[in-house]
Amino acid sequence: MLAPATDLEAVNSILASIGESPVSTLEDTGVVDAAMALRTLREVNREVQGRGWHFNMDEDYPLAPTFPEGVIEVPRNSIRTEPSDPTARLDFTVRGRKLYDKRHHTYQFKETVKVKIVTLLPFEDIPQFARNYISIRAARIFQQNTVGSPELSSFKNVDEARALVQLKEAEAETADYNILTGNQAVAGVLIR
Repeated sequence: MLAPATDLEAVNSILASIGESPVSTLEDTGVVDAAMALRTLREVNREVQGRGWHFNMDEDYPLAPTFPEGVIEVPRNSIRTEPSDPTARLDFTVRGRKLYDKRHHTYQFKETVKVKIVTLLPFEDIPQFARNYISIRAARIFQQNTVGSPELSSFKNVDEARALVQLKEAEAETADYNILTGNQAVAGVLIR
């Protein structure tokens, strides 16, 4: 039975891109290339998810202040947090793990704030098209950093471009973007 790719399968795919043997575990085995491949996979996963996709972005996500301090803590796995309504008179940023009100120069909020939040999900919790793109991109970057073969890189560039197109197509299908209904996210997808 076929199943979506795991972290281990992705790391072994990355290792295969330079002709290395697969590993049977992601635990510290002393295999330097495996540790570098896992680190590259994690970095690329964070970078790609940081763009914000339908599968890891929530609109109008409520963040409530604590009582009585009035501090709003941002979830630890959030990559990006911004006001949901660009016309709202909110001007905040994330400092540390807390929202900071730039207009009033304070960490204290009196009411719940609705935000657009991009969440970093574990590799195995994201859709297969995203896993595929991340794995191929990580393999290309890993290969360039370790071997630096222009021939291998050109093949990986084509694979990466194809995987990105498939990811964007899957994104468009699942997100139901519609420029006629005024979905604000449409502009973001079109710009990508």
